[in-house]
Amino acid sequence: MNEMLLQLGKNAKDAETELRNITTNKKNEVLEAVADHLVECTERLLSANAIDVEHGKANHMPEGLVDRLLLTRERIEGMAEGLRQLVSLEDPIGEVTGMKKRPNGLLIGQKRVPLGVVGIIYEARPNVTADAFGLCFKTGNVVILKGGSDALHSNEAIVNCIRETLGAHGVTENAIQLIADTSRETAAEFMKMNEYVDVLIPRGGKGLIKAVVNQSTIPVIETGTGNCHIYVDESADLDMAVNIILNAKTQRVGVCNACESLLVHENVKEKLLPVLAKRLQEKHVEMRADKEAQTLMPGAVAATEEDWGTEYLDYILSIKVVHNVDEAIAHINKYNTGHSEAIITENYSNAQKFLDEVDAAAVYVNASTRFTDGFEFGYGAEIGISTQKLHARGPMGLLALTTTKYIIYGNGQIRP
Repeated sequence: MNEMLLQLGKNAKDAETELRNITTNKKNEVLEAVADHLVECTERLLSANAIDVEHGKANHMPEGLVDRLLLTRERIEGMAEGLRQLVSLEDPIGEVTGMKKRPNGLLIGQKRVPLGVVGIIYEARPNVTADAFGLCFKTGNVVILKGGSDALHSNEAIVNCIRETLGAHGVTENAIQLIADTSRETAAEFMKMNEYVDVLIPRGGKGLIKAVVNQSTIPVIETGTGNCHIYVDESADLDMAVNIILNAKTQRVGVCNACESLLVHENVKEKLLPVLAKRLQEKHVEMRADKEAQTLMPGAVAATEEDWGTEYLDYILSIKVVHNVDEAIAHINKYNTGHSEAIITENYSNAQKFLDEVDAAAVYVNASTRFTDGFEFGYGAEIGISTQKLHARGPMGLLALTTTKYIIYGNGQIRP
């Protein structure tokens, strides 16, 4: 292992010991201060981010990904607000649950504790840097970040602001560390630091997540890609449907909870699709449709089999006409990535059927998939959106960054 990573690992283990004894009041004091300091550092953060954005555009980064990379004053304030929300949330660490008395007099319960050292490998999303720190710090975890080269300057600036605040408040700056070497070789070594890192969380595209799952010797919480669908049922309020589709597709195209595929019941296709096509064209969305939908959507091109399984992260939407809710559910369960799915309907039975049978981390009735987000769910922020089924699923807030240990009280019992 290279010396840089080895030192980061040792630093993290030392910091873990210190954070284990930090009080909730101290955590909240530091989080408030970090939030304030990030806002104070706005000009510094914007200057660093401008370098990354300029490089991204020069390298022909897709528009949606440039937007994901971009920091603005509002987004910096949003990062700070996420940290402030964490202050108001209950600290789960130390909670004792399920204390029971055994026939032999032993009292056995479970106490919630940090995971330890959390490693995060992520792509060009600077807000992840602040969110990851806040959630890990509130739960007493140390975090080691491995961001992508596209956001290196932004990530360094954010981490420096956070470390300055930690130092000023007498807390180890190594509660957060950034791996500045963005090479794949270093990433591969990082994935094998199970002696120092307790859990690894990848945040990014399909390629990154697959590489981490396949190569890591550290336990992985998989945050999946988002091939998210909206199904418009025959009983849907069509004005509502148009508004939800436009929001889910175009409010931010480069995020994992954006809608990528639309399913429309055949009984509403003639009323919905021509109107929707016009609105999508106004937003410069490319429409890739099956034969039935294409005839009703001027400007649409023919969809291929590949389109049904694609997370575009761009101004592209695939569209398919279906005969009923069962066909919609079957299509979604075949092609989705287990992230977020929505039905627009006024039919209670169909809504319940969709909620029961669609296999995804978040399933909506009459709302945009864009709400699958830790901030929107009231977690202050999120460490990622898990699409796996073990340990955590959906937006991962504070509880997802904890585990438990058994605590046992006795008065001299021995096993016969």
